[in-house]
Amino acid sequence: MPLSITIMLDVEIDKLTNSIENVITGETFDTIILSVLLSDARHIKKKDWQFNWKKELQDDRKQVFRLTTLANDTVIQGLLSLEDKGDHVFMHLLESALFNKGKSKVYVGVPANLVAFACKVSFESGYGGFISFVSKTLLRQHYQKTLGAKILYGDTMVIDTPEALKLVNRYFKSTIL
Repeated sequence: MPLSITIMLDVEIDKLTNSIENVITGETFDTIILSVLLSDARHIKKKDWQFNWKKELQDDRKQVFRLTTLANDTVIQGLLSLEDKGDHVFMHLLESALFNKGKSKVYVGVPANLVAFACKVSFESGYGGFISFVSKTLLRQHYQKTLGAKILYGDTMVIDTPEALKLVNRYFKSTIL
């Protein structure tokens, strides 16, 4: 088994929306989250992302997903790497596209949308929405406040059933649990 390096989640949950929202106009866009295959790696340009997503795609234990809008499914708004741990889903990486970061971001709601999807995967896997992730220490309180996450130990955090249910119902109305 290859040695695995744990990367701490370092993404701000900028806003809980019902989809993703244009920062300037306030217009919301319906989203879709699709699996990313290794063959799709050529569409993920290294210069546009902080993390090495090709490496994530090469790891058989992980599944990578892309968030796009229904109106334009070729533009990736964010990426997410998940691992099924047998009793919960672990979020390895979560990243907004470069144009959705910082003061000049185009859309808000991308990170929370992806976290809600991880919870949805957990529900669909029979884990009650339970997900875990490792947080940067400075963001622990932020995740507690915005997502209802709890500290399990150290920098490891969890989102359990009640909070997961709120997120899934907010972002995936057609699949209300």
